[in-house]
Amino acid sequence: MATRHPSIASKAAKAKKVARVAKAKRHEAEGKNTVETPMSKSFTDHRDVLLKPVVSEKSYALLDEGKYTFVVAPGANKTQIKQAVQAVFSVKVTGVNTINRQGKRKRTKSGFGKRADTKRAIVTLAEGDRIDIFGQAS
Repeated sequence: MATRHPSIASKAAKAKKVARVAKAKRHEAEGKNTVETPMSKSFTDHRDVLLKPVVSEKSYALLDEGKYTFVVAPGANKTQIKQAVQAVFSVKVTGVNTINRQGKRKRTKSGFGKRADTKRAIVTLAEGDRIDIFGQAS
């Protein structure tokens, strides 16, 4: 649903917004957590977010810049990926870029098939931090 500019929003919509803002302020004052992540969107273990490292020429070239590439869970967002890398590898993450890759269409004997879609994350670490998942020497 598209949001309308406040000047053309209906009176009912304006009243609902005022009520939402008042509720958020009240919850903040009481110390309540107003944003609750549903269990379907949360990951209980950080290793459920990071599926495997990407081993390719491009990912190896990024290692010199302090960037590491991982295949991640399709439902994971950048914040969850950052928290997972920091928890699993005990490093400081400065940035996360994500890519949704379409699976390739492949020909089989019985027709066409498709590989699974994947989500990849390029994680930038703080200066001096490194992860030894590729066994690099430096």
